[in-house]
Amino acid sequence: MSALDLVVRQGKALYAGISNYPADRAQEAIAILNDLGTPCLIHQARYSMMDRWVEDGLLDVLDKTGTGLIAFSPLEQGMLTPRYLDGIPEGSRAAKSMTYLEKEFVEKRIQHLNKLNEIAKDRGQSLSQMAIAWLLKDTRVTSVLLGASSSKQLLENLQSLENTEFSGDELQQIDAVLAEIKTL
Repeated sequence: MSALDLVVRQGKALYAGISNYPADRAQEAIAILNDLGTPCLIHQARYSMMDRWVEDGLLDVLDKTGTGLIAFSPLEQGMLTPRYLDGIPEGSRAAKSMTYLEKEFVEKRIQHLNKLNEIAKDRGQSLSQMAIAWLLKDTRVTSVLLGASSSKQLLENLQSLENTEFSGDELQQIDAVLAEIKTL
């Protein structure tokens, strides 16, 4: 933490941030930075509908300390997009079996992705738009880091901002599907 403090004090960075710290370590790091006089502005964490580890206390720590959360990999390397609804397309990340998305991992989840897609359709959104909106519904999430391979993809993802409100029924439906996925 002293290195982050030094970089800010030297003017080489405007702010300090951390990434992927669990709740207890984040609280400790934020406290150290505050004691040094360099507040921790942001915590970058992998967070999506299917990767919810930040909900195990980290979001509460960030809220309590006034630290923002920027979620990365909000679409699970493309799994929370329409791309995998009909199987694994040739040339996709899962087809290459060299990344986070292993073929078998995705195949086991396709029927659940289609259930999520139906919920999204009922909301008037694509699966990716709903996945991004789902993250942004929580005020403790200050930003979502989007990756897009085309301007069309980026524009579609930005449309998620048009509908970030979820009914209780929608959230229950989503949680039910995600609970099924968690058991795989």
